[in-house]
Amino acid sequence: MSTVLAIPVKDLVNAKQRLVPALSPDERRALAAAMLEDVLAAVSSARLDELWVVTRDAEVTGIARRFGAVVVGEAENRGHTAAVAGAQARALTAGVRVFATVPGDVPCVSAAEVDTLVAAASAPAPSVVLAPSRSGLGTNGVALSPPDALAVRFGEPSFDGHIASARARGIEPRVLSLRGLALDVDDADDLQVLLAEGAGTRSARLVAGWKTAALS
Repeated sequence: MSTVLAIPVKDLVNAKQRLVPALSPDERRALAAAMLEDVLAAVSSARLDELWVVTRDAEVTGIARRFGAVVVGEAENRGHTAAVAGAQARALTAGVRVFATVPGDVPCVSAAEVDTLVAAASAPAPSVVLAPSRSGLGTNGVALSPPDALAVRFGEPSFDGHIASARARGIEPRVLSLRGLALDVDDADDLQVLLAEGAGTRSARLVAGWKTAALS
């Protein structure tokens, strides 16, 4: 197996806690599911050997299988970092050459961006490729060759930490600015950006419907 993309997704019922002031629990769950569908619809046409979704959530499992993804089950919700680390270990055991990961809340990501991310790590190993979030503090895309080229740790300010960790291993990371991948929807301001930039996504249509209903 040459290339794998892993998407960690925690329970939808607990998703998007930073949106509590803006959205109801049902709205947050619906938005998290719509964003995952947007991500899977985009990346399923990327040039990958396998697409993995790491989760313990039954609804997420159903969505993932609908898009042809391999479900990597978790016994408990261990968080983003632990989920990716487990997928890295699985990829290493499977002989994967390039391991990549993106989150499930980047609804504007495109297949072309994923292809660019993976291709950048296809140079002679070891390779570390990083794509920052819009703020420049978080890490929204990682591609590694081999899969254990870097120990990842997510959450702001993870981006500078990943740069430093790669250099500590003697690897000069390649940084890619990928506009669609950079938008992770975490707070009310991100919802406005989603409406402006993600008009073709399920997620933006969902949020726009809520706004229309609120005004009527």
